[in-house]
Amino acid sequence: MSETKTDIKQFRASEVRSYKVIKHNDIIQKARFDLTTQEQKVILYLISKIKPGDMSFEEHRFEITDFCRVCGLDEGNGGNYAYIKKTLKDLRDKSIWVTLPNGGETTLSWLRKVTIHKKSGSIAIRLDDDMKPYLLHLQSHFTQYELFYTLGMRSQYSIRLYELLKSYEYRRRVVLDIEELKKILSAEHYALFGDFKRRVLDIALSEINSLTDLQAEYHLTKSGRKYTKIEFTIIFKKDIMERFRAQTKTNQRLSKINN
Repeated sequence: MSETKTDIKQFRASEVRSYKVIKHNDIIQKARFDLTTQEQKVILYLISKIKPGDMSFEEHRFEITDFCRVCGLDEGNGGNYAYIKKTLKDLRDKSIWVTLPNGGETTLSWLRKVTIHKKSGSIAIRLDDDMKPYLLHLQSHFTQYELFYTLGMRSQYSIRLYELLKSYEYRRRVVLDIEELKKILSAEHYALFGDFKRRVLDIALSEINSLTDLQAEYHLTKSGRKYTKIEFTIIFKKDIMERFRAQTKTNQRLSKINN
């Protein structure tokens, strides 16, 4: 590939990384789903392609190599075809629990249809129509952020916690029940709080503070001998220079192969 074509592709990748992810807060604060880091990035990549004036979900078609370049995967790795194919199949089969305004819960699917065109190396995907109330024509109670801030993350919990903190950013702090937070993050299997703190909270907050536009901390509260509440405080939203440093760290991660 010529240097000019490479530069153009890199420019397009940088442009796509700056697209906005916009979600209704119910899909962030009241949803339960268990997705791998890469599955979350696929969904966020698709959501970032929704245009403000879209009346319905369009079928998005893109080259596998373009997706790999945006997400920091090795575009020349022949194994990525099988890996992405499996990721999309798993996503198509997974559902999400969402709490309704009346207190009930319902299941939704992420994707309606996935088609892979092997000869051209492209993928066509359409989000499921039941996701419309949470992704289209949002006028209030929504959260938005740049896709870029999630692409360097390696922990599946970092992306979910980042979204959660962004949804409460205007309040600067939020107090959550620890068991409820485990459900939101799909981390209920960490029965011992020490494991949950070390393998979920500390890793996620470290990635958020080093790779995104937020700087946050948490404080724990006990009931008796057990930690039951966690208070997250958004210390500040980073200024231009601090965001530049965070972006540099993400770019360094994206320049390497994400295994």
